[in-house]
Amino acid sequence: MAHFAKLDENNVVTTVVVVNNSELLVDGFESEAKGVEFLTGLFGESNWKQTSYNATIRKNAAGIGYTYDPDRDAFIPPKPGDTYVLDEQTCQWIES
Repeated sequence: MAHFAKLDENNVVTTVVVVNNSELLVDGFESEAKGVEFLTGLFGESNWKQTSYNATIRKNAAGIGYTYDPDRDAFIPPKPGDTYVLDEQTCQWIES
């Protein structure tokens, strides 16, 4: 199963859905674009990014309230407090 995060206009995750891998296949290979096309047809919105529950792509598994950073190509969890700084390698917050 593939997982996709729906992003709002600020790239904040509002929903995470599961899609059958068969919906992603193009010539026998999975395609994120095919998954986005499927979800756009289903929901009418095209701002989707594939995520992974075991964080094998885009640094972290997307969750509601996470932000997608296109420059880092990563999902970043909400900042837990003012004393935290972002670890650029993991895109996780660490207390400073």
